[in-house]
Amino acid sequence: QVQLTESGGGLVQAGGSLRLSCAASGRPFSRYGVGWFRELPGKEREFVGSINRNGSGRNYADSVKGRFTISRDNGKNAVYLQMNNLKPEDTAVYYCAATSGTGWESWGQGTQVTVSS
Repeated sequence: QVQLTESGGGLVQAGGSLRLSCAASGRPFSRYGVGWFRELPGKEREFVGSINRNGSGRNYADSVKGRFTISRDNGKNAVYLQMNNLKPEDTAVYYCAATSGTGWESWGQGTQVTVSS
């Protein structure tokens, strides 16, 4: 399995930006599609967006379309989540996950994002 580590979370004011990183080790990252998820306080984990193995395809939840962008650099074994125009309702723990095609096989430990109003 591939091991994943998120970083880049923090405290930001509403309207600000953050870029989260998901670093991979253990397996060639180019074999995996990657998804971003978040867990809001008191709620179930929800899908934020995903990117396919070579970066040519992306999907986003409606709640983040136009504000969040996922990219990847397979040479650096990394996937990024650029978050712009952040809102207080984006406050959550953000996770990245990897799939080789049969479900989300590996998860990171999460990184906290807090957006103040």
